[in-house]
Amino acid sequence: MTEEQEVFLQHIQKKGLKRTAQRDLILDMFLRTEDHLSSEDLYRLVKKQDPTIGQTTIYRTLKLLTEAGLAREVRFGDGVTHYEHNYKHQHHDHMICSECGRIIEFFSAELEAIQDAMAAKHRFQVTQHLLRIIGLCAECRRALREAEKSQTTARVGAKQASARAR
Repeated sequence: MTEEQEVFLQHIQKKGLKRTAQRDLILDMFLRTEDHLSSEDLYRLVKKQDPTIGQTTIYRTLKLLTEAGLAREVRFGDGVTHYEHNYKHQHHDHMICSECGRIIEFFSAELEAIQDAMAAKHRFQVTQHLLRIIGLCAECRRALREAEKSQTTARVGAKQASARAR
């Protein structure tokens, strides 16, 4: 049994709940991926292994995982709650591509220091923070440049053809 499984088992036993094959499967599927899963994403993954699992079981188990400190809820501004690993994972922030939805995790000691300095300046005690930087990833920026280049080439070609036709 992994450390995460042990933590989960202790948590559900404390709550007077039983270990079930469905909870074990949901935990296993959650721990296998490093993605930022929504409950729907996790449901689709688990459903492939056990078609009898319902969405309510997924919701309840995600709540248990969060309470146990194994998962953390994150919101990226898309109206959907996502879950990421929390147990023994270093704090990090997120860059989110507004075009394709790609999520890039990063840690910056410099940003952390600035946040700490701002909190101290305002005599504010930070208990938690989330930083989301929204923009365009390298692949989407490249695709946008290529699309703009194609449009410019097409416009220039159309103008030249129009000038020749006169």
